Amino acid sequence: MLLDDLNLQQREAVKQIEGAVMIIAGAGSGKTRTLTYKIAYLLEQGISPYNILALTFTNKAAEEMKERIIDLTGNTAKSILMGTFHSVFARILRLEADRLGYVRNFTIYDTDDSKSVIKSIVKEKHLDEKLYSPSFILDRISKAKNNLFSSTDYLNNTELLTEDRMVKRPEIANIYKEYNFRLRRAMAMDFDDLLFNLNVLLRDCPDILDKYQQRFKYIMVDEYQDTNYSQYLIIKKLSSKHGNICVVGDDAQSIYSFRGATIRNILNFKKDYKNATIYKLEQNYRSTQNIVNAANSVIANNENQISKEVWTENEYGRKINYMNLDSDREEAFYICSAIRQRIEEEYAHYKHFAVLYRTNMQSRALEEALRLRNIPYRLYGGISFYARKEIKDILAYFRLVSNNNDNEAFLRIINYPARGIGNTTINRLKLLAAEQNTSLFNVSVQLNTLPSDINKATRDKIVEFCRMISSYSKLLDTENALNLGEEIIRFSGIKIELHKEETIEAEEKINNIEELINSLQSFVFKDDDILIDELTGEEIYQQNRTLTTFLSQVSLMTDADMDLEDNDKVVLMTIHAAKGLEFPYVFIAGMEENLFPSMLSLTSRADTEEERRLFYVAITRAQKELLITSARMRFRYGELVFSEHSRFIDEIDPEYLSQPLHTKKAFPAGNLNGNSNSNTQNTKKPILTLKKKSVSSDSKLELPKPIGGVPAHMLNKYEVGQQVVHASFGKGIILILDGEGDSRKAVVEFEDKGKKTLILRFAKLEIL
Repeated sequence: MLLDDLNLQQREAVKQIEGAVMIIAGAGSGKTRTLTYKIAYLLEQGISPYNILALTFTNKAAEEMKERIIDLTGNTAKSILMGTFHSVFARILRLEADRLGYVRNFTIYDTDDSKSVIKSIVKEKHLDEKLYSPSFILDRISKAKNNLFSSTDYLNNTELLTEDRMVKRPEIANIYKEYNFRLRRAMAMDFDDLLFNLNVLLRDCPDILDKYQQRFKYIMVDEYQDTNYSQYLIIKKLSSKHGNICVVGDDAQSIYSFRGATIRNILNFKKDYKNATIYKLEQNYRSTQNIVNAANSVIANNENQISKEVWTENEYGRKINYMNLDSDREEAFYICSAIRQRIEEEYAHYKHFAVLYRTNMQSRALEEALRLRNIPYRLYGGISFYARKEIKDILAYFRLVSNNNDNEAFLRIINYPARGIGNTTINRLKLLAAEQNTSLFNVSVQLNTLPSDINKATRDKIVEFCRMISSYSKLLDTENALNLGEEIIRFSGIKIELHKEETIEAEEKINNIEELINSLQSFVFKDDDILIDELTGEEIYQQNRTLTTFLSQVSLMTDADMDLEDNDKVVLMTIHAAKGLEFPYVFIAGMEENLFPSMLSLTSRADTEEERRLFYVAITRAQKELLITSARMRFRYGELVFSEHSRFIDEIDPEYLSQPLHTKKAFPAGNLNGNSNSNTQNTKKPILTLKKKSVSSDSKLELPKPIGGVPAHMLNKYEVGQQVVHASFGKGIILILDGEGDSRKAVVEFEDKGKKTLILRFAKLEIL
């Protein structure tokens, strides 16, 4: 029988299908399995898949769950509407777009698009571009939208306006208003709009609310502790008619407040749903007893939590190995030596190891040590496939064909490849569009009939470009994504342009474009000849798998939708990125005060408790062995910082550590299991920060002696994934950092110039 594969607690949680249910799932307790079986059980009880809505936080989780449900119940499960909040809500918004004054093929702007719009507004308003940085402004707007503050609400909110004046940015409200106006004119929504606008739709259109309440009689929400206020309200509205809502999560793993998530949603579930039943999954199937017990001893220090006691029947396992090394460099080499030893002695594979850290900047020393020891590794947090310049260029062509009003797509490709349309012409087009209150494309189409001082030859080029885009737009509903996509790629001329470069980098870009074509093919010929639209219940044939639908799917890909099975490599990643994953061997590096917990988190108990939950998440990623390291001195932002070990180390019950806390200055290659003859205790002392120039000449640290260019100690501020600007090459993103001191180099992917390898001392890259 279906439920025979579940333990008693899981079975009871699955069997209750009516009313409000909250499943508190401790780390490694089979959360996904329980939710999967619950949906399968609903189908087994005769519930129509059309009446089930399942919301997740990653596309990967949704796909894996649906595949499992299909294995359990058959192909009827294909009709379940299951996906991320953003992907599901985007589909509803497309279906009901006219009620909000949008076209169905509206564009979804990514972060770069949004920042580009904000940058233009700031420039046009003649504001200080450093003070009004796109990242800061977008974060402020995002938080406002997630709390359902429209631009009008923002302008009328005295508290918000006062906060902006206090940080010397009084124009944020006006930028927000103009930003929303430009998105609307471009028939575009950003990620936050997908939540904001669905709230507006359900608030202002009672018939639409009733329609989806009747449709979604059973609602399942995964990772409920990660929901924000906007998501919370949508779930509450949709479930209010039938009351059959099941949320699954773990308050001890609520770590995304910086994205707007609020732990209150899961802590207050019983208040929101008075007759709710709570089930607790407390048996851990992932980790050893020692790891589980250590995690429990840490999280017990939080006051704001739902009580539970996670336990396991797994073997007791090794005690946690904690090492406090002299420096971040010694810490990195210790980790390398430990990996080598376990591979040689325990026949482990590289992919069995994960090195987790609090901030991306910590990866530099680790990467250098791994390369020197010839240990293959894979770094997460760099540029993703769909963020590569050549792919974004092709997608911009697709976007403009799908939505002619998409100004950001238009600006990206109107002169790429070069058509002799310069900035002066583009600025004139912008002025015309503003005067006509329309999109750049609409102005360009009519260019020969509008008064303009753009010369005839240039006008003809622009009009011809728009004519071709329009001809492809007419094929959107009749041609599938593959046929139309390949034709647009041919028209763009981007592959021809890349062939002209005759470089290895250009060849790699061409290969990436071919991979994009492969993804179009997979989309069109996915599964069988007929696909059921989970939202409408209609059959979708291959020729109707359109470019617009493909774009919607691609625009909603998340960083969490990554494949860890590709290569036998050690994984380097932040703890936030590791949530939901597990590895036999886990290292947590950089366990120092003001690094982990972060200095910014120490101002309030709530923030410190979230940092503690983050440490809990890190501990519970480990299946077989956990090793924790810290460094007494570490270079941070060009400074040598001396630190004491993290307070969280002291919160681990000593019973679960392999040895008393100690400082280890050096280590022999064979002594990696925490057995030290040193009795030196790690004495607590105030944190001391030293500028590099203040280190005495007889110090064992050899300081670089720069000859011209930027001083070497200023080069540590660069990180993989940062957006930067070069005086000649323009805007780009750092892909790889290599070397140290004067010889430190960066491989940067520039938007217009492709990949360049630069010596940082002379490059003078400005961080955006």
